[in-house]
Amino acid sequence: MTVRTGPILVVEDIAHVRDLIAVQLRLRGYTVVTARDGQEALELIAQDKPAIVISDILMPRVDGFALAHKIRSDPQTAGIPLLLLSATYVSAEDERFALGVGAIRFLPKPVEGDDLLVAVADALTGQTPSGPPMSEREFYINYRQRLKTKLQQKTQQIARTQQQLDSAAEPQRETYRHLLAEAQEQYDEIQRELSVLVNVLQDVE
Repeated sequence: MTVRTGPILVVEDIAHVRDLIAVQLRLRGYTVVTARDGQEALELIAQDKPAIVISDILMPRVDGFALAHKIRSDPQTAGIPLLLLSATYVSAEDERFALGVGAIRFLPKPVEGDDLLVAVADALTGQTPSGPPMSEREFYINYRQRLKTKLQQKTQQIARTQQQLDSAAEPQRETYRHLLAEAQEQYDEIQRELSVLVNVLQDVE
């Protein structure tokens, strides 16, 4: 049995979540490096190839789906196992796309510590990802559909949360304001990604 060597790269834009995952891994003796988004992760991978990559999906600049596609499309990095985590992309279709784009595991957030550690141990000793990566066109068409679906879901979530805020008693209103702001921020990020993707698809097609 071959055990992969090298650091574990944790990619997460939310600082306290990134730190929590890193601490859990370091307490088990793993060497960990961190990145705040997929672009920063790609720069770190070019400097020192990690044993595995653990990445959130919804992030600025390069998100987890695009990061997975770029890793799997480069022969120099195609064999790096990738775990994708998400609290936003949690449907069965999201999971299928995550696995199709190159992740070896898809874990919904919040991830239990034991589940994460088992997934990491499996990734370090398991088989190298195999099979050809998605074509650019196939990736971006499927990616666009995931973003459109998620945008519709976020629109509905924002409307529901606004209704709850409007009818909530004063002690609960701050909680709903926080949830509304969080949902709006995620909506804006997905909208930005979709706008960029429209331009990319024009070039690919």
